[in-house]
Amino acid sequence: MLQRAEPQDFERVLSSMCTVPHPSAREAAERFLATNPGDPGTYETIAGLEREAVEYLGDITGLSDPAGYVASGGTEANLQAIRIARNRADTDDPNVVAPVHAHFSFTKAADVLGVELRTAPAADYRVNMAAMAELVDEDTVCVVGVAGSTEYGYVDPIPAIADLAETVDALCHVDAAWGGFYLPFTDHDWHFGHADIDTMTIDPHKVGQAAVPAGGLLARDRTLLDELAVETPYLESTDQLTLTGTRSGAGVASAVAAMESLWPAGYRQQYETSMANADWLADQLSARGHDVVGPELPLVAADLSMPMTDELRDRGWRVSKTGAGEMRVVCMPHVTRSMLRSFVADLDWY
Repeated sequence: MLQRAEPQDFERVLSSMCTVPHPSAREAAERFLATNPGDPGTYETIAGLEREAVEYLGDITGLSDPAGYVASGGTEANLQAIRIARNRADTDDPNVVAPVHAHFSFTKAADVLGVELRTAPAADYRVNMAAMAELVDEDTVCVVGVAGSTEYGYVDPIPAIADLAETVDALCHVDAAWGGFYLPFTDHDWHFGHADIDTMTIDPHKVGQAAVPAGGLLARDRTLLDELAVETPYLESTDQLTLTGTRSGAGVASAVAAMESLWPAGYRQQYETSMANADWLADQLSARGHDVVGPELPLVAADLSMPMTDELRDRGWRVSKTGAGEMRVVCMPHVTRSMLRSFVADLDWY
């Protein structure tokens, strides 16, 4: 079976927030595949590269002295951020307040960590701050904002969320897993330099074009990561703060290679290309009478005049739906204008 199997072709993939790795990232992943950053005392080279990856991510997110690590992805990073918040808080009944459009990984985190997840409704695809303020209380350990929502690509009012967190002595966490590599080239206030954010998720294996798995967890203060540390008596290092133990160095090395190759000029060019493609698709769909949401970042959601997601999948397109049923197209680096023209032509066929 394996000899006959071929990996997914990205030629008609419009729903994924992962993409084809940059050539330098692919090569680096192969070179460091057998290394283990989970044991930095033994694997010193990959440990050094992980520190370099965190420095790059800090540069991207406005953090001059970043702490963090390369995680398996946004789910792990979000869970770890909530774990930090829970562990540092002085309450037996912790809760986390997040927008209703927060990634489903926060539901997982709440379940695993035994915290209550309270969700605030959205207004115009951004969290309603008045509703969010009603949900926080003395047991709130973290208030979450999303910088590039998974379904619509919208950015919450991050400075206001950080201010709200401060009123109840909670941490502010920002999920920029997808949007973090597009947002530096926009006017949005979303990163550590714009607000008193404590932790952030940002994934090199999405728009950053690293090989999977390469997520990212950043913290403003290194002492926050101490909340995650456990002793590791049989390793050369004395403690470990990551959720996973053994990790392949492939993700770490590929993240460094991609960011070294693309930050900042390559990522800026990619943002401009992807945003132009998203604007073009939105115009095409609007001209055909479909109700379009956005785009604010390179993601287009559209309420089609007739359901046709299943029909498009039958023609080989990989598209998905939002929770409200709109068709959702993510303009990742592998999505070209030619691809989108073919996609619109197939839409016209119906």
